[in-house]
Amino acid sequence: MASTDQDDRPDFQRIQAAHERIRRHIIRTPVVNSPELDRILGCQLYCKCENLQGIGAFKIRGATNAVLRLRERGIASDVATHSSGNHGAALAAAATLDGRQAVVVMPDDCVSAKVHNVRRHGGEVRFCAASQQAREEGLARLVERGMVPVHPYDDGDIICGQGTAALELLKQQPDIDILLAPVGGGGLMAGSAIVARHLRPDMEVIAAEPQGAADTAESMRQGKRVERWQPNTMADGLRALVGALTFPIILDLVDAVLTVQEDNLLVGMKQVKDHLDMLIEPSSATVIAAILEQPERFAGRKVGAIITGGNVEIDEGSESLG
Repeated sequence: MASTDQDDRPDFQRIQAAHERIRRHIIRTPVVNSPELDRILGCQLYCKCENLQGIGAFKIRGATNAVLRLRERGIASDVATHSSGNHGAALAAAATLDGRQAVVVMPDDCVSAKVHNVRRHGGEVRFCAASQQAREEGLARLVERGMVPVHPYDDGDIICGQGTAALELLKQQPDIDILLAPVGGGGLMAGSAIVARHLRPDMEVIAAEPQGAADTAESMRQGKRVERWQPNTMADGLRALVGALTFPIILDLVDAVLTVQEDNLLVGMKQVKDHLDMLIEPSSATVIAAILEQPERFAGRKVGAIITGGNVEIDEGSESLG
């Protein structure tokens, strides 16, 4: 379900417009580099630190754009979504900013910090069984009551909002050779690829995902979107099935989807903590793991990587807002 009637494929101009729309409400996150980490990885790595957004993740970009688009179109209804964390918190924050209520359908096995963060930003939580079907059915009931659905990733306004992270990155570090980002539902990857192909058609665009959630890689292999996948990964934020709207963009514009081993997510998290002094989510660590596992692909090149979030619940060993 989309929050707008614009189900057409997003383009660069819409992403530019999204950036102008949301820039006063988000943080223009820094791009950081560590020479010591470069030495270990064998490339120059420039990290776009979306973990430093107010909610701790890039999702605030898409949610803010979607809600402000509703305002532009004269739609004042409350909003609803399903989420395991980051998107729910982002939509709650964006809705509160715009004076409307957000209701978030969440799996009943979410860690408590996820629920807390949605509520902390003004969202109302409705629990459901821990399945995609239950999440979608819960959202459908809210829509029947007149709430406007804002899909976590399969929505043109969401994709355009997420793409603003890459837009900023390429302005801050215009000479990178590779754009690298995690892929789950695909909103960030689709938006990033649109930006990269417009500004730097020669740039390599690479996605990374865990082997236990490799539906996008399998979809790329088949040349069509797989419709079922049982994820098994600690990276909560990447368990979503790649979207019907996002996948064709990824298929057309992304050069490769690299899958990474689960153990290397932890290695990637440790490397970032040791050398950049940041605690990042396992989802974010896919980009480091991809370089560690395929060093020859990145050797000597300038890599711009989007660090998608930093919400980690240490005690429960998982992402607190994934």
